[in-house]
Amino acid sequence: MAAGASDLLRFTTAGSVDDGKSTLIGRLLYDTKSIFEDQLEALEGASRRSGEDGLNLALLTDGLRAEREQKITIDVAYRYFATPRRKFIIADTPGHEQYTRNMVTGASTAHLAVVLVDARKGVLTQSRRHAFISSLLGIPHMVVAVNKMDLVDWSMDAFDEIADEFRSFAAKLNVRDIVFIPISALEGDNVARRSERTDWYQGPSLLHHLESVNISADRNLVDFRFPVQYVIRPHQDFRGFAGEVASGTISVGEEVVALPSGRATRVTQIHSARGPVEEGLAGDPLVIGLADDIDVSRGDMIVRRRNLPQVGRRMEAMLCWMSETPLEVGRPLLVRHTTRAARAYVTNVLYRIDVDTLHREDAQTLALNEIGRVEVETADPVFFDPYRVNRSTGAFVLVDAFTNTTVGAGMIRGGVQTPGDLARADAEGAERPASPDVRWEPEALAREEREARNGHRAAVVWFTGLSGSGKSTLARAVERRLYDIGCSTMLLDGDRVRHGLSGDLAFSPEDRTENIRRVGEVARLFFEQGSIALCTFLSPYARDRDRARSLVPDGRFFEVYVRCDIEECRRRDSKGLYERAERGEITGLTGVTAPYEEPVSPELLAPSDDLGVDELAERVVAMLRSAGILPAGAPEARP
Repeated sequence: MAAGASDLLRFTTAGSVDDGKSTLIGRLLYDTKSIFEDQLEALEGASRRSGEDGLNLALLTDGLRAEREQKITIDVAYRYFATPRRKFIIADTPGHEQYTRNMVTGASTAHLAVVLVDARKGVLTQSRRHAFISSLLGIPHMVVAVNKMDLVDWSMDAFDEIADEFRSFAAKLNVRDIVFIPISALEGDNVARRSERTDWYQGPSLLHHLESVNISADRNLVDFRFPVQYVIRPHQDFRGFAGEVASGTISVGEEVVALPSGRATRVTQIHSARGPVEEGLAGDPLVIGLADDIDVSRGDMIVRRRNLPQVGRRMEAMLCWMSETPLEVGRPLLVRHTTRAARAYVTNVLYRIDVDTLHREDAQTLALNEIGRVEVETADPVFFDPYRVNRSTGAFVLVDAFTNTTVGAGMIRGGVQTPGDLARADAEGAERPASPDVRWEPEALAREEREARNGHRAAVVWFTGLSGSGKSTLARAVERRLYDIGCSTMLLDGDRVRHGLSGDLAFSPEDRTENIRRVGEVARLFFEQGSIALCTFLSPYARDRDRARSLVPDGRFFEVYVRCDIEECRRRDSKGLYERAERGEITGLTGVTAPYEEPVSPELLAPSDDLGVDELAERVVAMLRSAGILPAGAPEARP
């Protein structure tokens, strides 16, 4: 693997003031012997001057004078250390609400977030705020470090109470991997080594978990995106384009197009810092040579011809506002996106989010550190992907056009669409392939007539999750309940459609996309027949699921994310897929050697490693009843 990309773990620490973030980082550096002698001497001197009895490890990271005086973290500080198993970059971010913007900055590139909770105080507003921001930023792994366990006499009950409360809150978030660890950063218990004072805790130490957490499947290796930073022309016989591969892979000989011109060409050579190479991966800094002398400059993007990003001037995004001056709709700004910059305006504030309750609130503006959903319009086209698909091309910052200060950080949800856009797309059959010389014939019977006879409304329930997560088991349990109360259903299962309908497809990214496209079209036909279509497919790519969603009206598509820890999936694996993947007998297994893009805002999160099939099935039925798909007076489903 190039450059040992998966051997580098970037993580951030977050939590409320005085939860012990700086002490924890100092402890990690101290216990891994990552402190130089002169630093240690300076630390000893600073500890004596501040009246400490021993080493105050927090002073190691509180570099600013104001931080040492107030004993809080104000700015983002990056620390580096390594163990024989992995290298680490820590973003030490502030805990005070006033500096939430700094926390967003530090966490934006992290693989993992460590959220500290004071064992004496429990889960506070800032704990929830930082967990929500971590989820919003798409950080896939989270560790909840319950600190200061020495001050609660190593109480297992206190630890369990905090874990239960945090787990209940996190069920609303999209974080697939949460680990709870009881620690004392001050005394070093369960930080670098397991502590004998928590004999009731059987999990790993924090350092062991950081060394072993699997991040190889987190990278997007499907969608090739190469934002051009510089044009390299050392002499008249060479013209190359320098930049970093934002996502995907690229090989010599592949056909590509340059945006915005749309001109197609081929890659003739790839140069890395080590010299000419045949292939580049996400994260690699490269210089790419092209076969044709086409116009490409800084801010343009090189992509594959059959895998294009969205191109547009109107975007919807979740925005964290970072300025003390409230957001003003229509005020001139600059958007900086990958290597491209353009004039921009926030044209609409759709809502603000209360980070305590995660409820949406009506809003016309955003104040400092507030987070909300907005619409942004740019003067020039931007080439973007939804943030959940690609953190590099799905993120942007807003800059004040007059002061040149950064005022906002955005995560793109997609292009702005109105109900009129969707209606036109449906009428025109946009992006829906059709055979030549055919035309769409309307239904003989209106769906509403069929729904009236069925006694329920039509819907598509889409179950997604890793192999072994329990999607099909849950879908079958839901179908039985719906059948028992008289519903018309159709269950589309991944294995069954691979016999016949998709029997000609393999498991390449392109074939997976085609498989989901076909299933989405079939589900739409059953939907128009008035049925509740239950689709249980791994469906690893968010764009494929979004496309299936776009085929039915708003409020009729329900994404159920069957979330399960991958180790539990391995244990359940009746098909032996994971063992075969580890033996190298199969390649491209999702979650192991191929990416899985988790749903960001599913209609229902179904944690199958925590809850049983019956309870989850009841939740799915309750969701359909709550959404009006099942009538309020319908008989209860029997378990």
